[in-house]
Amino acid sequence: MNITAIDSHTHINWNSSWDTKTNDVYKADLDTLLEISDGAKIDKLLCSTFSSVIADKDIEESNEYLFNLSNQNDRVYQWVVIDPRKEATFLQAEEMLKSKKCVGIKIHPDYHGYSIFDHGDKIFSFAEQREAIVLMHPRVPVPDITHYADKYPKTKIIVAHLGGVSHVDAIANAKHKNVYTDTSGSASTQNFVLEYAVKRVGSENILFGTDTYAAGFQRGRVEYALISDKDKENILRKNAERLFEF
Repeated sequence: MNITAIDSHTHINWNSSWDTKTNDVYKADLDTLLEISDGAKIDKLLCSTFSSVIADKDIEESNEYLFNLSNQNDRVYQWVVIDPRKEATFLQAEEMLKSKKCVGIKIHPDYHGYSIFDHGDKIFSFAEQREAIVLMHPRVPVPDITHYADKYPKTKIIVAHLGGVSHVDAIANAKHKNVYTDTSGSASTQNFVLEYAVKRVGSENILFGTDTYAAGFQRGRVEYALISDKDKENILRKNAERLFEF
């Protein structure tokens, strides 16, 4: 397909002691990501740093780094990372969300070590007041996220890593149709999960993402899926254009 894709969920390394995800066979520096994305016909990368999601130590510094980088590079966009126990990250988000290069809020309860059910109201009420998009790692009972989606209808919630029936249930059960998922990571390689999702809930709430897993491989998963060309175009680009107002 000739359509240029938007990577709604990826990561980037920077000079931090917590950025361990780079070695001889795995690279996530900016130059490498851009070159790989060129090959996979991806023109926008919506990023958070690895260090800001795998631990809670460097979140503020990572947010500042990526805010500056995104404003220096036309292809790079920022997910500002919030830890609900760190008020400074809310202050950062307050300012960074004003920029067109900041697409929304990223949360990772699993790696940061808190329960979304203990802190969800604080996070989603903040997002609701700003009509911000929230990208979250899915290690909660995924259907339960509809509780927050229904309570905060102006907040669009992306439950990352489409991998099974529970993601699709969450999309289907959200009263305001404000739950989304993405194809990032390895979970969507299950041989019929993408097709199952499109069959049940359509393609409009599914976004393309790589999570830095080989962009060409991830694109191929969508291009060769047993779904229509219109659905492929929605997933690869058009849904992101609508959601992020590109």
